[in-house]
Amino acid sequence: MPLPHIVFDLGWVLIGWQPEVAFADHFPDPQAARDWLEQIDFHDWNRTQDGGRSLADGLAAAHARFGDLATPLAAYPAGFAATIAEPMPGTWQIAEALKSAGHRMFAITNWSADNWPAATRLYPRLTTLFEDIVVSGQEKLLKPDPAIYLTLTDRNGIAPTDCLFIDDSATNVDGARAVGMDAIHFTGATALAEALHQRGIALG
Repeated sequence: MPLPHIVFDLGWVLIGWQPEVAFADHFPDPQAARDWLEQIDFHDWNRTQDGGRSLADGLAAAHARFGDLATPLAAYPAGFAATIAEPMPGTWQIAEALKSAGHRMFAITNWSADNWPAATRLYPRLTTLFEDIVVSGQEKLLKPDPAIYLTLTDRNGIAPTDCLFIDDSATNVDGARAVGMDAIHFTGATALAEALHQRGIALG
């Protein structure tokens, strides 16, 4: 039986993300920063960039909606690298083991095009660990849209049914299953290793 192709999500699977860190100059108290992020609907604002809106347009939209309350957002582009400085414990080792075992390795990430270069600078192994990475902001598609999964399979000439997808979002996992992929809901490296073992996928 051929080895499945492995498709990783990145954020909260391989790379941690603490957006409040970007605003430390404005909010020395991280909880105050998190409260402010909630006030300005940061999650939805950021997701729109992940879907293809530029950061410049995003900043303008936030100011139009929230006025001066949105002013600290201007620090986000320069501070973004600090928000992804911590790798997720244990998962890189699993990914490396899967590659060493002969699996073809891919990734699909909801990530803005403007912020993507910071990821490859901080984690250059991304460009050699994975054959191809589908970046939502570049494609103007977001998980769990079926089209983003099929973008990966179509341009690499692989079948969804030959793929195993790993993501920390249950919604994105359901999206992968809907196009025919096997999928694992990521909750940590130990649980991932066990889920792979249950599928007969050895890590060496």
